Amino acid sequence: MLSREKARKKMEDQRILCSILVIIMMVIEGGEAQLSENFYSASCPRLKNIVKKVVIKRYNQNFVTAQATLRLFFHDCFVQGCDASVMILSPNGDAEKDSEDNLSLVGDGFDTIVEAKQAVEAVCPGVVSCSDILALATRDAVVVTGGPSYNVELGRRDGLRSKKSDVTKHLPDPDNKFNELLNMFTKHGLNQTDLVALSGAHTIGAAHCSKFSKRIYNYSQSSPVDPTMNPIYALLLQQQCPPGVNPKKVVPMDPARPRSKTFDNLYYQNLIAGMGLFTSDQELFTNPASRPTVIDFANNPGNFNAAFVTAMRKLGRVGVKTGKQGEIRRNCAAFNEHLNPKEITTKFRVKP
Repeated sequence: MLSREKARKKMEDQRILCSILVIIMMVIEGGEAQLSENFYSASCPRLKNIVKKVVIKRYNQNFVTAQATLRLFFHDCFVQGCDASVMILSPNGDAEKDSEDNLSLVGDGFDTIVEAKQAVEAVCPGVVSCSDILALATRDAVVVTGGPSYNVELGRRDGLRSKKSDVTKHLPDPDNKFNELLNMFTKHGLNQTDLVALSGAHTIGAAHCSKFSKRIYNYSQSSPVDPTMNPIYALLLQQQCPPGVNPKKVVPMDPARPRSKTFDNLYYQNLIAGMGLFTSDQELFTNPASRPTVIDFANNPGNFNAAFVTAMRKLGRVGVKTGKQGEIRRNCAAFNEHLNPKEITTKFRVKP
């Protein structure tokens, strides 16, 4: 009888312990993602419409706005988390945007967020973070190009740190192999499917000739052109980026659409055909681990869209600051402590 009582008490203790662990996990998860789709429903009910209006207007002025905003969000979240730290202007040239990996970020993306922030401030001053505006604008940029819509979780605070040195080795490189990419993504809680899905954003992307010239001219001693590249595609790229061309000349990442304006699954069809612009793109198909997902997304646009939405929502939770962390910047380009209250930045341009 005594042994049964001990066994019963032991089981009860284990249940209590499990309950405590569940509560702890809920607290941890809640602290990590204190985000809500309705975070500003009372404090700034017009927020989503305001941001959407700005994105559509700027996209109609220049279609580059969409790809620039989407890339800006990705570069922000992978360094210090989704906290708009990539937006900071530094008089000393030592902020994130000054990093070699960020010099190619297009000014249209920055300008879109700055304009959206100003429009929001006019209605809801000091309420909405730049990081939340960037997250919303990114969703709108995807939708305006024909991509899937999704609900954006909100409640981020803006970061208080932006250092050039923090960017090094924290962003994917065009020459990365598959395992290098996967390791980088898993560090942020993103899995292999997320990696393949997020790479699909390149369907509306563009790149400088210097970022892939090695693949079409100096790949190896035995083969000047990367053998995984479609030879006809390589010839096209050589025509677009001949020897001696300005390394900053831009070409679309989707060879079938010179203006790269449509968000769809054609990117994956291009990979199957050997027309991935970067090594990091083509690796998704040449690597047997990710190849089935590429084939699935190429054949099933609905599967791609669903996976992209899942991945974007997960990306938006990376390293977020919430509660009393960070701040709500009055100007996206400067920390509040460094900002002249009378200063209003109307344009934000970076070197092309």
